[in-house]
Amino acid sequence: MADVTIIGAGVAGLFAAHVLALRGLTPRILDRNGPPGPHGCSWWAGGMLAPHCEGVTADPVITRLGADAADAWSAVTPVTRHGTLVLALDRDRAELARFARRATDHQPCDSADLEPDLPPRPGLIFPTEAHLDPRRALTDLTAWLAARGIGIEAATADPRDIVGPVIDARGLSAALPDLRGVRGEMIVLHAPDIALTRPVRLLHPRHPLYIVPRAGGLFMLGATQIESASRAPATARSVLELLSAAYALDPRFAESAIVELGADLRPAFPDNIPRVTVRGRVLHLNGLFRHGYLMTPALARQAADYLITGTKGELIHED
Repeated sequence: MADVTIIGAGVAGLFAAHVLALRGLTPRILDRNGPPGPHGCSWWAGGMLAPHCEGVTADPVITRLGADAADAWSAVTPVTRHGTLVLALDRDRAELARFARRATDHQPCDSADLEPDLPPRPGLIFPTEAHLDPRRALTDLTAWLAARGIGIEAATADPRDIVGPVIDARGLSAALPDLRGVRGEMIVLHAPDIALTRPVRLLHPRHPLYIVPRAGGLFMLGATQIESASRAPATARSVLELLSAAYALDPRFAESAIVELGADLRPAFPDNIPRVTVRGRVLHLNGLFRHGYLMTPALARQAADYLITGTKGELIHED
């Protein structure tokens, strides 16, 4: 018999199940779509574990609690710890200086010293940051749980109909007050002639870009952040902006093959800080915004602490 029912098999629900299982509880996982896939926001993420880069625009709690994410994820899936490289084109050099003033835990560098495939440019290296492949992470989490007899049931559930503690990790489907959708769009390119070992962030006053290397010569391009509730396909404007920025970083991206275009909505609260909203016996894990893989371990840990010991961490909000 399950100790806790988890609704939602995205990154938050699966990692919460992982943490609860480590602490001796038996979770039951329900998701109307079954195992993770393109139907979930987690599928379209970049997978950057970059607390110091995110801290330039995010609340300090993101940097502080996200610092342990790489260690937490490495228990279930491969994590690459080569840091994050931040660059700017010559015309945007002021953006690099501004970023350096606002960020922590970085060092000046030349891009060619770290990524010989890139044209030489002055930049910043954040050596303690990391990245992972989100789709592999979801698959590995699912396998880790399955090895312990914890499966994902394809079922629709209403928390009010479930007996016992519930973790609701359904994202926007939970329809919490103040929760909004923030649209993100991404492109996967195949560029086997380009080799990168770490994520690269290209700064720009209007169109910042991140490029995350994946296995097999694949690269994920992203960074669009649009206040919209639309789940329509990626727009031509966003695709042009992302591809133009990638070309400016390295002209060889012009010869790459477009493997995939994707778009989805990130759930976010007004302050863009994730939280565990407690409503009676239901704990809502939500509001991960653009910090899904970075903040999920902290969110899951604090939810487990509250369920097991009643501890109220800083992400706990009792409603």
